[in-house]
Amino acid sequence: MGQTIANRVAKLREEIERHNYLYYVEAKPQISDRDFDRLLKELIDLEAQHPELRSADSPTQRVGGEPIEGFEQVRHAVPMMSIDNTYDEAEVRAFGERVRKALGDAKVAYVLEPKVDGVASSLRYEKGMLVLAATRGDGRVGDDITAQARTINSIPLKLAGDDVPAVLEVRGEIFLANAEFQRINKERADAGEEIFKNPRNLTTGTLKQLNPKITAQRRLRFVSHGLGEVQGKMPDSYWEWLMLLKSWRLPVGEQTSRAEDVDQIIAGIEAFKEVRGKLAYQTDGMVVKVDSLAQREKLGATSKSPRWVIAFKYAAEQAQTILREVDWQVGKGGTLTPVARMEPVFLAGTTVSNASLHNIEQIQRLDLHIGDTIVIEKAGEVIPYVHQAVPAKRPKGAKPVQPPEKCPSCGTKAIKEQDTPYIRCENPDCPAQFRERLRWFCGRKQMDLENIGEKLVDQLVDTGLVKTFADLYRLKKDDLLKLERMGDKSAQNIIDAIEGSRQCTLDRLLAGIGIRHVGNRVAFVLASNFGSLDALSEATEEQLSAVNEIGDVIAHSVHDFFHSKAGKHVISELQSVGIDPNMQKPPADGAKLLFAGQTIVVTGTLTKFSRDQIEKLITDLGGKAAGSVSKKTAFLVAGESAGSKLDKAKELGVPVLTEAEFENKIKG
Repeated sequence: MGQTIANRVAKLREEIERHNYLYYVEAKPQISDRDFDRLLKELIDLEAQHPELRSADSPTQRVGGEPIEGFEQVRHAVPMMSIDNTYDEAEVRAFGERVRKALGDAKVAYVLEPKVDGVASSLRYEKGMLVLAATRGDGRVGDDITAQARTINSIPLKLAGDDVPAVLEVRGEIFLANAEFQRINKERADAGEEIFKNPRNLTTGTLKQLNPKITAQRRLRFVSHGLGEVQGKMPDSYWEWLMLLKSWRLPVGEQTSRAEDVDQIIAGIEAFKEVRGKLAYQTDGMVVKVDSLAQREKLGATSKSPRWVIAFKYAAEQAQTILREVDWQVGKGGTLTPVARMEPVFLAGTTVSNASLHNIEQIQRLDLHIGDTIVIEKAGEVIPYVHQAVPAKRPKGAKPVQPPEKCPSCGTKAIKEQDTPYIRCENPDCPAQFRERLRWFCGRKQMDLENIGEKLVDQLVDTGLVKTFADLYRLKKDDLLKLERMGDKSAQNIIDAIEGSRQCTLDRLLAGIGIRHVGNRVAFVLASNFGSLDALSEATEEQLSAVNEIGDVIAHSVHDFFHSKAGKHVISELQSVGIDPNMQKPPADGAKLLFAGQTIVVTGTLTKFSRDQIEKLITDLGGKAAGSVSKKTAFLVAGESAGSKLDKAKELGVPVLTEAEFENKIKG
């Protein structure tokens, strides 16, 4: 191997991480998604050809490994203390006065940071490498979420720049952007699943996922707001620290500012109030901190909170308006979702006229009537919601909102799903359902038909050119040229994209065709275990539910789809136009496999195998490659510089194999 390849790999890693930082932290992308994907694919290919160049800090390792068996608890080197809150300007001034008196009238500067509404976490870097991520927990002990944090693109796996401390603990917030929250909730609503109440709840739930691949799919973000243990030269002020963190490509709050006195603090709080509703993420306040680290040391802390910081929290923003009607929108899975249509009202920087009501149970809980005066609230969210009705202002004769008797699109009788709050249209030929399913089918994570956007989907469906997924593959360039505002080059690009999607993998196709409860991860598991559409068509519910990660509800849904008239039609149509991908699956006779039923953990730096290679080998031989050691672990494969997992294995009496011993075992 020439030095040129190693240099190219290093250059690709640096370039990819730089673009990750520009996209996820600075929100200033310099290249298209397609160009970014080309860079990443080149790196993946080079690492596959030269596994000795693979390393834990490579951006190719962000996708998440195998599911972990449970969370280990870790003790914070420096406790993560809570912060005192206030909703009152007078208390902010009182805080400033307490600081002034405690410091003997010394001049005090402050740093103001948005209070991002997420999950407080700590990242530990040693020699610039991410070695541990943990939740706040009780402030002294938290959950080890390193596997989850490694999938978050805004968290650098390796710090950039010079003068990085030998040990650096960065405290901050893991959060979900509003757009991602809306996307995930829409997908869950379309699939008939319960939606999350707010981004913070979804972030918490995502970090509790034992499968890091699911964490990766939810596109969490991180922002720094403090420090724990630091071994190395320290600046004199927190403001200088923030500039250093930014130079190392750690994300810092975009609305962070500095104040020279309490009057400037109050002005900053008022100014932020006007812009926070327009941010891409949720905030519920502004954190005020003494800037000087020496002054912080002198101020000290109570048993619960530091004396050098206070959080000003904004009251929830509300407005009253009139509920005019409730529409029921049809999702790709047939779920009917109620939407409140209201008299337009200005709230938190935007004019609001619609709000999701989620399901009939929420409508009944709020006791909504047409014509009601309702209270709309944002509380830092971009998505408004109906907080309550005001019965005292209810018009005489106002009628309560009723569930729909039929689908608003096709007129089919609407059915309430047993034991759930969801109402569904069960007509597989419903035009509104197909329109939404087609948009999903063309999505980037499904068939990746980025040239076919929402407006073009509407045109294709409205003109009758596309009535099934298979019809996409029957389109001719002349068909597209007949559409409004369609040029020759655009038409050709669409045809080329459709032809390119013929090379799709089975998991992408399964994710795209809209089987209820089947998202991208479940689709991958099904594709890996069954290998073809025909094999899935022949599988019983028992065979489906026997697969790891496939429960009874998913198994029933998949079986129902492949045995329904509509599902059979979808599959036969796709196969008739040549869309019938296969996927390699492990041998069916698990009893003959070397590691059948065994859980195996790999740790440390390997020389002959890459991490992906050895874990795939374990899986192919019937085993499960796990991320943490427990009493159920069959054995641990330990490479160079094995750490806490090796200690844990010795403590539990779990057998330990070197890489050479593992190789001999599989050869034998």
